[in-house]
Amino acid sequence: MRKTMAPLLVTILAVFSAQQLLTPVLAPLARELALTETQLGLVITVSAVALTAASPMWGRAMRRLRLRTVLALGLGLTAVGLAGFAVAVTLGLRGVVSPQVTLALMILTRSVLFGVGLAALPVAALTVAGLITAGEADRTRATGLVGAAQGLSLVVGPAGGGVLAAASLLLPVYVSPAICALLTIWVLVAVRREPARTSAAPRGPRLRPWDARLWPLFAIGFCTFLSLGLVQVILGFLIADRLHADPQATAGGVGLALGVTGLVIVGVQGGLVPALGWRALRLIRVGAPLTVAAYGLLAVAHDLWLITVAFGLLGLGLGLAMPGFAAAPGLLVGPEEQSSISGLVNAVIGSTFIAGPLLSTSLYEIAPVVPILAALAAATTALALAWLSPAARQARAEAVAAP
Repeated sequence: MRKTMAPLLVTILAVFSAQQLLTPVLAPLARELALTETQLGLVITVSAVALTAASPMWGRAMRRLRLRTVLALGLGLTAVGLAGFAVAVTLGLRGVVSPQVTLALMILTRSVLFGVGLAALPVAALTVAGLITAGEADRTRATGLVGAAQGLSLVVGPAGGGVLAAASLLLPVYVSPAICALLTIWVLVAVRREPARTSAAPRGPRLRPWDARLWPLFAIGFCTFLSLGLVQVILGFLIADRLHADPQATAGGVGLALGVTGLVIVGVQGGLVPALGWRALRLIRVGAPLTVAAYGLLAVAHDLWLITVAFGLLGLGLGLAMPGFAAAPGLLVGPEEQSSISGLVNAVIGSTFIAGPLLSTSLYEIAPVVPILAALAAATTALALAWLSPAARQARAEAVAAP
């Protein structure tokens, strides 16, 4: 399984790391470009709209196109999008274009082009994971590896972005598209055989998010990832305002907090989840209360070390809950629906970053603690659904009864 998933895991790690290189510098750059917190939230929200809309389309494309083709198309779009973003930021900082034009260019490149391309990668990985595994334990391990790759990007990306930002705030902006461009070439050269026959499964009925088997799991995933989206974007502003930090110190603090989060997620999803062998819903039920506790701690944290501890605890909770959510829906459908369910799972995750960043930055302008309290409420809702929803219990019973 690991050998089959390896090219996909490398691809996800590299591209998500390239994306996360920008995380430490987004808030400082926004202020250098005279953009408000809400305008920065709009850039990320539109990106999430593009990812959400594209995910089901990539799921359908996986039935018709070779995996290598899907990866190359997605990576090419990410490279073009990030390169355009670098041009837009450079022009804005030099005063060549107005802040309004800069914002429009950022939305077109970083949001639309990059968001559509990025959607292809987890959809491809989850589809392959669904086709090459049999049973809940193997499926959870495979989706855990996908999550671990994304989690590792939270270590590599923000840490690398913080180091590069120490030299120049623009350096991460230039390095990100170069990584995606090189990876596109690598996929075209190295990925010659299909790791799984993604287009071989017969076409089944079109799945809907409100399917009675699936909606409780999608609701749990939505609330869990929404809580993360509510705090991730405002972290830079939170550190800058609570600690009175300058742009370089802010970037370093963001890199530290998210790096610790990613390190914990990698350890949990890559090591603890396979060792525990728990069922998908149990992972969610144990992980959700840990995220609730993390947001409670973050609400009162006014030191960098305490903020970092809160994000480390958040990484522990998400590290358990995320592979449970990624695996559970696919266990309820057959091979012919794996690409469709993968597209829906990725769309659910993406949809949380439609509402999350824009809502978060808007709430932050009311009071810095408000988006954190909103994240706490979302995580609590996920926990309640995991334990109390009759549909969730039925989904668990079906998964247990599945051969």
